[in-house]
Amino acid sequence: MMTSCRNLDLGTMMMACGCGRRQFLSLAKTVCKFGSSNRSYGGLVGSCKAVPTKSKEISLLNGIGQAQTVTFDLRQESKQPISLVNLFELVADDLQTLNDNLLSIVGAENPVLISAAEQIFGAGGKRMRPGLVFLVSHATAELAGLKELTTEHRRLAEIIEMIHTASLIHDDVLDESDMRRGKETVHELFGTRVAVLAGDFMFAQASWYLANLENLQVIKLISQVIKDFASGEIKQASSLFDCDTKLDDYLLKSFYKTASLVAASTKGAAIFSRVETDVTEQMYEFGKNLGLSFQIVDDILDFTQSTEQLGKPAGSDLAKGNLTAPVIFALEKEARLREIIESEFCEAGSLEEAIEMVREGGGIRRAQELAREKADDAIKNLQCLPRSAFRSALEEMVMYNLERID
Repeated sequence: MMTSCRNLDLGTMMMACGCGRRQFLSLAKTVCKFGSSNRSYGGLVGSCKAVPTKSKEISLLNGIGQAQTVTFDLRQESKQPISLVNLFELVADDLQTLNDNLLSIVGAENPVLISAAEQIFGAGGKRMRPGLVFLVSHATAELAGLKELTTEHRRLAEIIEMIHTASLIHDDVLDESDMRRGKETVHELFGTRVAVLAGDFMFAQASWYLANLENLQVIKLISQVIKDFASGEIKQASSLFDCDTKLDDYLLKSFYKTASLVAASTKGAAIFSRVETDVTEQMYEFGKNLGLSFQIVDDILDFTQSTEQLGKPAGSDLAKGNLTAPVIFALEKEARLREIIESEFCEAGSLEEAIEMVREGGGIRRAQELAREKADDAIKNLQCLPRSAFRSALEEMVMYNLERID
């Protein structure tokens, strides 16, 4: 893909960056061309302000610190719809190699496992997590002076996709879902027993490849993700139909189930680029905030999209008693909503009534604000990276997510 950039300089100044680098910062507006679309970004180019990371349990509701001075109006940054195809065009070759390797990596020990793997990998999917790994890998590699990605970068992307796929197989069993990405799920085709074993095998295979990377920091990071998956499922199962669920609880559960893997992916990529610790921590925070924003948007769409658009019944999480951000916000104003939920929708038409209350009671609007807040934080986390096509693609990933609810 051809990528070109031009700067309209408005002045320069010398600053010491939070990453320990001294550099000229250009007060510029950079216009980048990706394929057929044009994007513009304004602000301080290459600026960074690292902030000490808080523990994940207490920092989920907070920003990355008060020292940030650069702000972005995400709704005005991009004037044209963003597509994942364009976003990942920069790493299309990397993703193609990953697709070619996935089936062989799973192994050929058992024909049933191969069939299960072909079913889930063959169903396609956006490959968003490995795409993020490759984008962050390239962006941080430029910062570290690496001319190309390492074998560790590429193996990490494959491991992340295997772990994500294993979690999907298990999720479909727990949710009793018979379709995913327009195809029958593994447990629908092969039975629950085979699906559970296929997911376990994929987790184990990913762990084996992870151990062979021989990087203790990354091993600990990814191992925590697998633990977080289980913690998230337990936390969700123990709070079904609980109208006293707090926003903090929801965000922590969302971190465990979604954002933990994204955060580990982006931090792991930075670690293998061998950049400074404050940059790896900012990449972790970027992945966490992006992952949370994605989950919040998904939870909004559960109320705003049709069954055909979702590929599952609208309001399905609410029907199962899983209370998400729009519901938690709506419960603050709608006493009747609490009654309906606590009755577990025993009356005919009560689910539809509850869904309408969430839509009309301000829950959607406040959840949208929360998603944008996390997106703002994610953009700020990227300021420690040098301005490049890869950083711009990461910024557009954040905006792509918000466009889903515009």
